[in-house]
Amino acid sequence: MKQQDILLHKTLKDYFGYDQFRPLQKEIITSILNGDDNLVIMPTGGGKSICFQLPALLLKGLTLVISPLIALMKDQVDALNANGISAAYVNSSQSSSENTEIMEQVKYGSIKLLYLAPESLTFFEQLSQVTEISLIAVDEAHCISSWGHDFRPAYTQLSFLKKRLPNTPLVALTATADKATREDIANQLDIANAKRNISSFNRANLSLEVRPAQDRVKQIVDFVKTRPQESGIVYCLSRKQTEQLAERLQKSGYKAAAYHAGLPAEIRSKTQENFIHDTTPIICATIAFGMGIDKSNVRWIIHYNLPKNIEGYYQEIGRAGRDGIDSETILFHSYADVIQLQKFAENSGNKEVQLAKLERMRQYAEATSCRRNILLSYFGEMATEKCGNCDVCNHPPTFFDGTVVAQKVLSGIYRLQENEPLNVVVDFLRGSQNATIVEKNYQQLKTYGVARDIAWKDLQQYVVQLVNQGFCEIAFHENNALKLNDLSKEVLFNSMKVSLTKPVDFVKVDEKTPQKASTPKNNLFERLRVLRLELATAKKVPAYVIFSDATLQEIAKERPVTDEEFLAISGVGKQKLEDYGFDFITEIIQFNKEKVVKPVKKKRGKSATHLETYDLYKKGLSIEEIAQERGLNVNTIQSHFVKLYNEGIQVNLNDFVSEKEIEAVREAKTKVENPNALKSYYEYFNEQLDYAAIKMALVVIDKEE
Repeated sequence: MKQQDILLHKTLKDYFGYDQFRPLQKEIITSILNGDDNLVIMPTGGGKSICFQLPALLLKGLTLVISPLIALMKDQVDALNANGISAAYVNSSQSSSENTEIMEQVKYGSIKLLYLAPESLTFFEQLSQVTEISLIAVDEAHCISSWGHDFRPAYTQLSFLKKRLPNTPLVALTATADKATREDIANQLDIANAKRNISSFNRANLSLEVRPAQDRVKQIVDFVKTRPQESGIVYCLSRKQTEQLAERLQKSGYKAAAYHAGLPAEIRSKTQENFIHDTTPIICATIAFGMGIDKSNVRWIIHYNLPKNIEGYYQEIGRAGRDGIDSETILFHSYADVIQLQKFAENSGNKEVQLAKLERMRQYAEATSCRRNILLSYFGEMATEKCGNCDVCNHPPTFFDGTVVAQKVLSGIYRLQENEPLNVVVDFLRGSQNATIVEKNYQQLKTYGVARDIAWKDLQQYVVQLVNQGFCEIAFHENNALKLNDLSKEVLFNSMKVSLTKPVDFVKVDEKTPQKASTPKNNLFERLRVLRLELATAKKVPAYVIFSDATLQEIAKERPVTDEEFLAISGVGKQKLEDYGFDFITEIIQFNKEKVVKPVKKKRGKSATHLETYDLYKKGLSIEEIAQERGLNVNTIQSHFVKLYNEGIQVNLNDFVSEKEIEAVREAKTKVENPNALKSYYEYFNEQLDYAAIKMALVVIDKEE
């Protein structure tokens, strides 16, 4: 391994706690250290921040980070400080004396990363006079582009950075940018020759689901009911919707709050803080919420309305599952939303672009093929295999011959003289006697009530499908009236076949979907979660800054009882070992003692199988004899002894791994690329030494050292 590679891996583990780089991270960091400009497109949760935070530690001077929101700055600075990295921010929330103190720290080299809002660039000249700026990072770089979904005029000032420091590497980072936006970012930042680094947009841990918008509120309440401990965001199009939904959830017994630009600043700030600290786990918000939050344990995102474009939708669902744990997303789709968003687009500055992007969003919501592949395709990434984690893949649509249904619908449109919108057409076909129908004497027309046998919501979906397939059209400029076209005539007069899909009954789907098991309060993960919250409260930081849920789950699974074992956990670096290792290891040892002291029942569940192995070990049986007695293979029994050792139960691992194997692993430890990863050893030994034996040998070696 090259000297620089060793240094990069050591820095990654020491400060960030990770054993391996994610895709493209190492290449981007190496390029930055070589002095190159870079444009980085990585999905939310893909590890963008490390691309500039790690080289900041290795470069001589200061790394300047341009970030759009105060909350985002604070979140990242808290996380950096928790990792033992000196970082600070300068923004309008601070007093002049605080900013002066930070400048003094910069002058004397006490700060490695300084975060600035684009509006605070007046500090730039002062910074450049007191310190060497070694790297400039522009986060959320899509804000600079009018093609982007979140344009910020203040970002257009940033073009001077490269002119002012032409030899300083500049890295622009964003989670979502199509080709036009990417080129605009590079041109406006004057880094046209920057290396383009486009990571996979596939967030495999996110499930994707689209539902019709009937009974949205009830569906949301039912959804939350099965996930009482989880944190999530419901995005709404209007302020009124956020408040009404939050109130409904509160009345149903859930801690929920509304968030929108119309609320006083102090209420918005408090709501965001309560969400970050898990005090209020559910937020009903307009799209203004979430951009500045690094919260890693958001488990679900719901869109109450159709988003304006795929970029915004993708970024918003990306706020779930940032720690890599499986998370859920649901989008409610209605034609009323499409109509409203089209009106917004008509009044925007770049109408054609916004309408085109809305059309792509609508196509995604109404798709009958794998949704993930559609998302990936939008960002220029081709995938042909079904993802297996979207509603279309899990519940493929059932097609049927809908020619007769189509003829009834199109006849109804014709009888109504192409003057009525979708819902009136559905009411007419179902024989409704509401005010609109009666006042206009529609009940006297020939096709009135010809579709009484079809449920209202199903018929509405069939009409939407006919519009999507081009068999009729919506005249948005004529009060959204349904209109016939040439294809309509083919169906009505030439018996053209029409294929429709049966609407999915989401109540039945939810009944078939296994519900998440409630977490016992006395399991180790829950106890570690409580401990994490106590430590976070004392430090006045969010719980996920201490450890992410993913790291906490690995700690609960591996149960490390030594510093070396704790440091081997992904997400644990030297600073966090020093700050929190003793507390967590003490809790684990106490948990292990309580579990061992408890009387062992004769009939054990699957989770206690290693204790049955321990019973036979105490009787003097060899590993082969235990395997024969229990009807298990030797590798399984070996893994039991590693688990017993990690739980603090007295076993002699030298009984089960030879000195020759231990010495071989000891030698390999000095040669493998990543000595903390079992897979490195497994590949080093050409798969001839099994994982359990490698782990046993490492445990023995660590104990000796």
